[in-house]
Amino acid sequence: MITLAGATMLISPFPRKLEEAMETTLRSSLLRPLHLLIASACLASPAAYGQSGELADPADEPLPNPAPGVIKEWVTLPDDRQWGSTAGVDIGPEGQIWAYDRCGGIALAGGCEDSLVDPILKIDRFSGEVLMSFGAGLFVRPHGIHVDGEGNVWVTDSLGNEAGTKGHQVFKFSPGGEVLMTLGTAGQPGNGPGQLNGPCDVHVAPNGDIFVADGHDGQNDTPPDGATGRILKFDSEGNFLMEWGEIGSGEGQFRTPHALEMDSQGRLFVADRGNHRIEIFDQQGNRLDSYYQFGRVSGLFIDDEDNLYAIDSESNPARNPGWRTGIRIGHASRDQVTSFVPPHYALDGRWEGAMGEGVAVDPEGNILVAEGPVSRPVAGSGLTRFVARGNSPWQRGEP
Repeated sequence: MITLAGATMLISPFPRKLEEAMETTLRSSLLRPLHLLIASACLASPAAYGQSGELADPADEPLPNPAPGVIKEWVTLPDDRQWGSTAGVDIGPEGQIWAYDRCGGIALAGGCEDSLVDPILKIDRFSGEVLMSFGAGLFVRPHGIHVDGEGNVWVTDSLGNEAGTKGHQVFKFSPGGEVLMTLGTAGQPGNGPGQLNGPCDVHVAPNGDIFVADGHDGQNDTPPDGATGRILKFDSEGNFLMEWGEIGSGEGQFRTPHALEMDSQGRLFVADRGNHRIEIFDQQGNRLDSYYQFGRVSGLFIDDEDNLYAIDSESNPARNPGWRTGIRIGHASRDQVTSFVPPHYALDGRWEGAMGEGVAVDPEGNILVAEGPVSRPVAGSGLTRFVARGNSPWQRGEP
């Protein structure tokens, strides 16, 4: 038994009991180092536990940071307009950055509904110059972004407007910004075949099949009527093929499938955010595996060598006790975190910090982070560049 500043803690070999015993001390960032010391002494390897609620955060252990340089506010938007929040960033076939801005809006309510600015941005990965922008007037709350192998840009809209004329759709744009395809009915959410209700992300397989992660509200304690938690599959022409999943925490269920990625084997990775895990499927919806080491994941990126980057924007003492926000990195072949990019310092001093929702990695290994509603005020703009070790010049930010 340890007593510190009037607080008594019973040291238990069981992680959950340890968390409960230390609940009051974890609220103080000053006591965080003590928590790490005790956890290191008392807990076995995180890989020994099979449920997210029983895991210790791999970031509690000393892990290398492959991108220690931090450059904020390095992208100036057209007409010097202010960045809003975002959750999406990707890399195109030619290596340039694609992202979006919620038209200056920071809150989850949207931002683009009544705006005439272009939310979708093509950005030079070296200079940060905006090379192209488009998409004005089409969105309420742009959410997921994916650039396919032909350079087409796919963007989901996860919110509808009050008039029922915009939202709950997926747009396919040509590399020049022409609308080539839409999925879902504008402003009309639904849970039937081919309908969409809060689509979070989209990913296109090498054969052209389209996968959509649907159900942004499913992680709420009491999801609204009609809320979904599923993956929909369409062919390359946009014809509905199949779907799988529902709201829940069992195998093949989701509580907000927030992001999609695919590895070199064609396995579909789903960031099952509300369940603090990554679910892995084949392209017919058969569940293959679950990863629990990567936290409460908001965004995913898998590079050409199958390195897996998972960004956690939501872990905190209420939603995922004992875990930090940040970027956990491993290999797509196994549930093991081998490196970690720490978060921004939170404005209110919370030890878990503040990190964005979207992640991508450029050909030089620099990590791009799309700053969401929580991290956007800390980051100062919508896109932060974490510069890979060995690349220069770079501007050091927080440790």
